[in-house]
Amino acid sequence: MQASGITAPMRISVPGDGLEMVADAYGDPASPPVCFFHGGGQSRRSWAGSARRVAQAGYYGLTFDLRGHGDSGWAADGDYLLEAYGRDVESIIQAFDRPIALVGASRGGQSALVGGSRRSDLVRLIMLADVAPYMVDNGVDDIRGFFRASDSGFASLEEAADALHAHLGQPRLLDVSGLAKSMRKTDGRLFWHWDPRTTAPEFLHPPSEGEALIAAARRAQSPLVLVKAELSEIVSDESVRQFRALAPQLEVEIAHGVGHMFTGDRNDTFADRLLHHLARHLPL
Repeated sequence: MQASGITAPMRISVPGDGLEMVADAYGDPASPPVCFFHGGGQSRRSWAGSARRVAQAGYYGLTFDLRGHGDSGWAADGDYLLEAYGRDVESIIQAFDRPIALVGASRGGQSALVGGSRRSDLVRLIMLADVAPYMVDNGVDDIRGFFRASDSGFASLEEAADALHAHLGQPRLLDVSGLAKSMRKTDGRLFWHWDPRTTAPEFLHPPSEGEALIAAARRAQSPLVLVKAELSEIVSDESVRQFRALAPQLEVEIAHGVGHMFTGDRNDTFADRLLHHLARHLPL
């Protein structure tokens, strides 16, 4: 598909682990797939810019809603542990059954690492935005705070934008209208479009999460690229050292002057980095 023909994405669904995973797909379905997975407080739309860019370059860009988020299925059994997210990614890889690249931020990056590490035969690149097996637990407090602030919903989109800015370090949105796509209205209040069970305390950085990430890093044979936020509250220099000890193939780049949720809704700079690595590991 020519770049000029890439406008609105096509909505598709792919089987996850017992539920449907919904994605926006950009580009030619016959091209090498590049799958994007969002972080906390986000949806598949957060990666739209990067997915469009890789499609313009000749790839098939797919931005997925994680389980319990957006339009993807909610877990009937309430399983929102990291291993479940990883199984969804593994199912997506198997559905395409051809060489693929995985890209993820925060929770989406964790999911990509866990699921992708189990299918190194097909995964040509796992690229992570500021996430590692060993994380600074104090830094997770801001994310916990964001979920607590979201529990009771918001009176307006302005209030929701304030919460994103205060707790996740995202720039305060001047135009908040785009947030409406990521929210649902219940009893006159606005709630993020996710299953409330996903934010239960037992799912926010439990010991099993670290264990799953360490095992995945040891198991991974695919090329790994970590883009660390220079001002990250989550990934420290020691986190990077420990990650390298688990996965010697790890390459690390620094995103200067930004914090953990630096991909946000504007990720063209990240897309430039990604295209460089795709040319090396998943050439057209």
